[in-house]
Amino acid sequence: MATRRRRRNVDKTRSTPVNWDPRTKLGKMVLSKQVTTMSDALRTGLPIREPEIVDILLPEINDEVIDVNMVQRMTDSGRRVKFVITVAVGNKDGFIGFGQAKGKEVGSSIRKAIDSAKLNIIEIKRGCGSWECGCGKPHTVPFTVKGKSGSVEITLKPAPRGIGLATGSVAKKILTLAGIKDCWTFTRGKTKTTVNYSKAVFNALEQNAEMRVMPEAVKFVGIKSGSIEPIAEKQPIEPSQKEAA
Repeated sequence: MATRRRRRNVDKTRSTPVNWDPRTKLGKMVLSKQVTTMSDALRTGLPIREPEIVDILLPEINDEVIDVNMVQRMTDSGRRVKFVITVAVGNKDGFIGFGQAKGKEVGSSIRKAIDSAKLNIIEIKRGCGSWECGCGKPHTVPFTVKGKSGSVEITLKPAPRGIGLATGSVAKKILTLAGIKDCWTFTRGKTKTTVNYSKAVFNALEQNAEMRVMPEAVKFVGIKSGSIEPIAEKQPIEPSQKEAA
């Protein structure tokens, strides 16, 4: 628990980089405000090689430690211990990233894994692909996708509103960070292998992001990519304004 609290404090300081000197073309475009959203950054086709880009474009991003594994190795000088950290990051609204890092200390390895996950961030599609619902709101995956890693295979299927995330705890964490509220999942293989299970879920979301959809299907299912802009509520017209009109 102490490690997790310390990590969150570090993330708050990293969310607003100070005296950042970008070294890539995309970083310079973000700093000069030529690119103002993460969707625009991904559409440029330029690779994200600096985690500060994500810190600026997605200040509300959250992180979740999926797995902490200790690896021991015997050498001539003795036993060496390293930690392998698996982390997922997301803004709970259409963007998700996944990364791993290895190091001698848990705290520094978590920070490396978070930075690695930010560099692998993707933009997913959401919609209402369930024939049982038809609400047209982006609350689930718009179509069936499959992911695989090792022996683990997972299938994400659209679900009606109110079902929730009918899946295991590992997949639930990743889907929540991605902003998916309802989803059916079917798994095969050794799902107790946490790392392969999480990689399979992220691989399915990658298939979701890369899927090309016809314009007719976008309107029919109500597919939205990335963050969803809040709909401004109409203010009621006062009686004095009605009389003036």
